[in-house]
Amino acid sequence: MKLAVASTLLASATAFAPASVSKSSTALNNAAMDDLKALAEKSNPVLKYYDPLELASTTIYDETNEATIGFLRHAEIKHGRVAMAAFVGYIVQANGLLFPWPQNTAGVMVDPSLSPPEQWDAIPDAAKWQIILFVGFLEWFSEAAGTHYMRGGKPGAFPNFSDHPDKMFHSVPFNLFDPFGFSKNASAEKKEMGLVKELNNGRLAQIGIFGFLAAQKVEGSVPLLKGVVSHYDGEPMAPF
Repeated sequence: MKLAVASTLLASATAFAPASVSKSSTALNNAAMDDLKALAEKSNPVLKYYDPLELASTTIYDETNEATIGFLRHAEIKHGRVAMAAFVGYIVQANGLLFPWPQNTAGVMVDPSLSPPEQWDAIPDAAKWQIILFVGFLEWFSEAAGTHYMRGGKPGAFPNFSDHPDKMFHSVPFNLFDPFGFSKNASAEKKEMGLVKELNNGRLAQIGIFGFLAAQKVEGSVPLLKGVVSHYDGEPMAPF
C-alpha cells in the first residue's frame, strides 16, 4: 500500500516538473543512443546499427530510455561473458579435460566419457547448488555495489570486491575482474577496443554454445556438428 501511495505521489510530482528537467532527460537519452550507435558501428562496420525490433527506442519498468539502453547493453555484455565461459567449458569438458581430483567428499570422479550436459547431470545436487548460489551472489553483488548501470553507471562494469567490504561476508584477496591488475593502466582507447572485442566474442559464443546444445538434443539441427557431438536425452535447459 505504501509503495502504491509513493508511486502516486511521484507521478503527481512529475507532472509539475519544470521543462528544463524534460530537456535534460532528452539530452541524456540522445547521448545514450549516440553512444549505442557508435559502438554498434565499431563492433560491426558492415551491418552497423541494427535494431529491427526497436528495443533501444522503448522504455522498460517505467524507466527512461537512457536507463533502458543501459539495461540492454549490460544484459548483452553479461550474457556474452556467460556464453564465452560456457563455450570454452563445453569444449574443455567434451575433450575429457577434467579436474584430476574427486568432485565430492565421497571420492567420486565424474566420467570423462560423458558429454558436458551429462556431466552436469552426474554431479550431486549439493555441488549444483554451490555453483548456483555462487553465481547468485555475483549477480546480487553486481547489482548492489557501485553505481548501477541504469543510474549512470557503466554497462558491463563489475564492482571490485575490495571497494565494498561492507557487502562481503569475508575478505577476498582478488577482485573478479582483472584480479592481477594487468589492465589497470590501460589507455581509454585500449579499453574501448577491448569492449568491442568482448561484445563480438560474446555474440559468437552465444551462437556457439546453443549450437552445441541444439546439435545434441535435435540431431541434424546443426549440420556442421553432425557426428561431432553425441546425442543427449536429458533436458539441456534444466539448470535454468
